[in-house]
Amino acid sequence: MTSRSDWGGTSMNRDNRVSMLVLLVLAISAMAPAHAEEEAAEPEPTGAKGLNELNKQLTNPVSSIWSIQFQQNNLRVSPSPGEGERWSTNLLFQPVMPVAINDDWNLITRPVIPLFVSQAHPEVGDPSHPDRSTAFGDITWLNLISPGPKLTGNWLLGIGPSWILPTAASDFTGQGKYQVGPGVLAGYLSDKWILGALVQNWWSFAGEGGRADTNGMNLQPIASIFLPHGWNVGYSGNILANWDAERGRNVWTVPVGALVGKVHKFGKLPIKFTLGVQWFPIQPEEYGQDWNVQIQITPVLPKLVKGNLADPSSLQFGLH
Repeated sequence: MTSRSDWGGTSMNRDNRVSMLVLLVLAISAMAPAHAEEEAAEPEPTGAKGLNELNKQLTNPVSSIWSIQFQQNNLRVSPSPGEGERWSTNLLFQPVMPVAINDDWNLITRPVIPLFVSQAHPEVGDPSHPDRSTAFGDITWLNLISPGPKLTGNWLLGIGPSWILPTAASDFTGQGKYQVGPGVLAGYLSDKWILGALVQNWWSFAGEGGRADTNGMNLQPIASIFLPHGWNVGYSGNILANWDAERGRNVWTVPVGALVGKVHKFGKLPIKFTLGVQWFPIQPEEYGQDWNVQIQITPVLPKLVKGNLADPSSLQFGLH
């Protein structure tokens, strides 16, 4: 437990520097195996058209391309009346690892691993004052079974289980419960735009006996317009619902946000950079989110599992 402090400036800057340093180190490390792009499963298009195609694949939640994303969120939160605003920040590691089941179906694995969570919360023993805890967070693990374009054309579909694992190193950076529920994706991808939504809902079924049961939803709208030379603009933000919260403003967290993204090549390694800004007109009354400035860095990976699961003899692992 940290001591009470003024987070309006110094503490936020310190934690932000730490998380941004981690983000930079991870991005540089991801760039190291650039030569391995030659081992990608399919030949990669080049030039402006190639950047646009990569941008579409990286925006498509059920594409066949492998990638890793580092997402930094800088959140301005309102603890309680009279306490002013404080900062919370987190750094998320989000790989996307599709594997073919057969020629027509894919298994998409999309974990979200909170490497660094600096969370504002009420001080233990004096809930009228804010405090902060910085630690690892709970891991979310999503698997989607998705039909390929041979079956669905431009439609994007996926369904599968989603888990939350109580891996947090602090009571304030996780919920302390094993949770499971469905994940469902539906959308449409054209040459110029993508529109869809990914929704997940979780119910707790085990975990720490002293922690409250959970029932929550995460709805991620997906909307972008693709522009020339690997650029895109679109909606930014996830809609959250805590179904066990008191009714009124405590149930929903609803952002209104916009993002701009760009795919750039460093040698043979494509990396997508995204900047998003979100305002939250609907939020919980205490410790709700007012604003978020979000940075994403998404390097493309070589496909580390080739072949398909229906024919185990075809499977190849690593950079072969």
